[in-house]
Amino acid sequence: MWIILQGGKVVINFCLHKPLCSSFQDVITLETTNIQIITVQEVAVPPVMSKDLKEIAFPSRNTASQLKRMKRDWVIPPINVPENSRGPFPLELVRIRSDHDKNRSLRYSVTGPGADQPPTGIFIIDPISGELSVNNPLDREHIPTFHLRAHAVDLNGNQVENPIDIVINVIDMNDNRPEFTHQIWNGTVPEGSKPGTFVMTVTSVDKDDPRTGNGMLRYKILSQNPESPTSNMFTINNKTGGIITVAAGLDREKVPQYTLIIQATDMEGNPVYGLSNTATAVIRVTDVNDNPPEFAAETFFGEVPENRVNVIVANLTVTDKDQPNTQAWNAVYKITGGDPTGRFSVPTDPTTNEGLVTVVKPIDYEISRTYVLMVEARNEVPLARGIHSPRQSTATVSIRVIDVNESPYFEPNPKLIKLEEGVMSEATLTTFTAQDPDRFMQQSIRYSKLSDPANWLRIDPNTGRITTIAVLDRESPFVRNNLYNATFLASDNGVPPASGTGTLQIYLLDINDNAPKVFPQEAEICEKPEPNAINITALDGDLNPNAGPFAFELAHRPSDVRRNWTITRISGDYAQVSLKIGFLESGIYEIPIIITDSGNLPMSNTSYLRVKVCQCDINGDCTDQQHIIAAGLGTGAIISILLCIIILLILVLLFVVWMKRRDKERQAKQLLIDPEDDVRDNILKYDEEGGGEEDQDYDLSQLQQPDTIEPDAIKPVGIRRLDERPLHPEPQYPMRSAAPHPGDIGDFINEGLKAADNDPTAPPYDSLLVFDYEGSSSTAGSLSSLNSSSSGGDQDYDYLNDWGPRFRKLADMYGGSDD
Repeated sequence: MWIILQGGKVVINFCLHKPLCSSFQDVITLETTNIQIITVQEVAVPPVMSKDLKEIAFPSRNTASQLKRMKRDWVIPPINVPENSRGPFPLELVRIRSDHDKNRSLRYSVTGPGADQPPTGIFIIDPISGELSVNNPLDREHIPTFHLRAHAVDLNGNQVENPIDIVINVIDMNDNRPEFTHQIWNGTVPEGSKPGTFVMTVTSVDKDDPRTGNGMLRYKILSQNPESPTSNMFTINNKTGGIITVAAGLDREKVPQYTLIIQATDMEGNPVYGLSNTATAVIRVTDVNDNPPEFAAETFFGEVPENRVNVIVANLTVTDKDQPNTQAWNAVYKITGGDPTGRFSVPTDPTTNEGLVTVVKPIDYEISRTYVLMVEARNEVPLARGIHSPRQSTATVSIRVIDVNESPYFEPNPKLIKLEEGVMSEATLTTFTAQDPDRFMQQSIRYSKLSDPANWLRIDPNTGRITTIAVLDRESPFVRNNLYNATFLASDNGVPPASGTGTLQIYLLDINDNAPKVFPQEAEICEKPEPNAINITALDGDLNPNAGPFAFELAHRPSDVRRNWTITRISGDYAQVSLKIGFLESGIYEIPIIITDSGNLPMSNTSYLRVKVCQCDINGDCTDQQHIIAAGLGTGAIISILLCIIILLILVLLFVVWMKRRDKERQAKQLLIDPEDDVRDNILKYDEEGGGEEDQDYDLSQLQQPDTIEPDAIKPVGIRRLDERPLHPEPQYPMRSAAPHPGDIGDFINEGLKAADNDPTAPPYDSLLVFDYEGSSSTAGSLSSLNSSSSGGDQDYDYLNDWGPRFRKLADMYGGSDD
């Protein structure tokens, strides 16, 4: 059993049956300053005193009776502690002890948030006396309740009592002011609202306990600005914060906005003990259409040229006291009179809200010179109930029409006339005149031709009379579907001049003025008809009944036509031409056919059918050559192709002859003897055109026999003249013994050069001189040794291999074996 001493009172809590003790209502609590507790055996327990707390001692469980009872758990009622206590601290709250402390020493402790759990150190307990104290001021708004558990153990740490729960409630104090959720509240109310119209609701909160007076709030309006039309236009529900209107007279055009100062006070609005706070409520008066649009003037004026459309004639200005750019301010204009044909409209300018009187249909000055319109202005939304449109919402618009020079017009346009074709020139067809719509202007009209594709017509510039200048032909390519169109221009002499166009349509009736022609004009047929026929018809530029049916007949001339051919009529429009004989030689034949149409006064015509008779294959088709001819290559074309071929061959032949002649000229300029085949001294060739004095600077050692030149003395290529271009490579001959006196060659050349310089027939430029000089002696000896074939076999001819290619052949013939 636990004994709790609190505030000088002994609090004994016991529960007769623990499962039933689910709440404090199931606990029997006894509080007294001096109480004697009698158990079932009526044993008195002396009071227990500790300091200023009275302490009540309970009798032992086994005294006064031998009856045994089971141990019960004790439930402690909550301990109430005021918040924001000023101390001194630690402040003792309660003292707890166990009845087992009579026999032995016990130690007490508490656990839970605020003791050994965060926030730690708020509550402490004396382990010996069991005094539970608080160390710091408590804040209900932070932690409203603490749940602790008390423990009792002996010195050995053995539990002597079951832990008990201690609940500490923090008692609320009025330490928080009300706070509005918004410092500025915005609301709206339509103008003209009746009293009792809801506007808005303002709310505030108080952190104190709302179940006590500390958290019970009350609202009131401290001030209203402006105070028009009264100072009490609004009221507020002191409990809910709802704001409503209490007076009539809200007019946006006079007072567009109200500002209210709202106060919230706790302690149920007690002005002495309650705490308060304020906020601002801004109430905007919204617009309703309680002001109709009013015209700035009663009459507006405008003017417009005739025949002009989409032209603004006048601007209608209105004023509206409602809020701009709203449906209650936007004006809508309507023409209520003066425009029965709907030639005007009045759209609204979205920026200025003006009415734009606009012409939507052409206006004719000759019909009406002035218009007087009645225009009404309204808003996009109807006026508020009880508001009527004033007289200023209707205005008059006077519009003057300006006369302008209008274009003449043809009537009717286009104009259709019907004529038979074949009308001769200088014939009058019709009179095509235009009318001038300007009846109040004295003007004259002149006519001219604007379009006449076939150049058939002429118009009189003053009267508009149309005559022909050529024969009208329905079969002309300018006639489409029997219609011929011509366009004429009518111009007046106004300022500025105006003109109009008109179209004359001439419907040409057909007459029989075209003879029929055979179609097709060309065909082909085999030499041997088996069967072989050509189907033909007729083309006639006229229409029925001036065209078919047609009559077909072969002409009598030439005589062989009817002898070789026959024509058979198949229908009114078709006939068949076939060979009358069994064979006709290949070629081109022209068959004259007389065709007659069926017109009134029929017309006949002899047209020629060009028939190509050809050799045919087994399928009855012409051969390839004949197909080529039939494709359009006539005799003239074939002759032209042959002439082109002959000319091309002649050109090729001339080119070949020219090339051969050029080759001969080139060969004539070369040396007569190829250097590779010459075993004698070589003459060097210079292809130059005059070297001046350099021509005399010859190295005569080059004209000596090759065997007289030492290998070290051979002239290098760099010693030659710069303009020298050898045609053949210089032969390399084997070395032979030198001749005793080679100087006679130089004398021979100098004499020949001198003779050439003195020759009047010689060309005036350097030229090639050929010297047929064979030298003074030969190391080959006499050729008489070749006469005997018997001795030839004993002679060694191997040295001939060194004299050149041809001597190699000779060495092979005479120096070889008997084989």
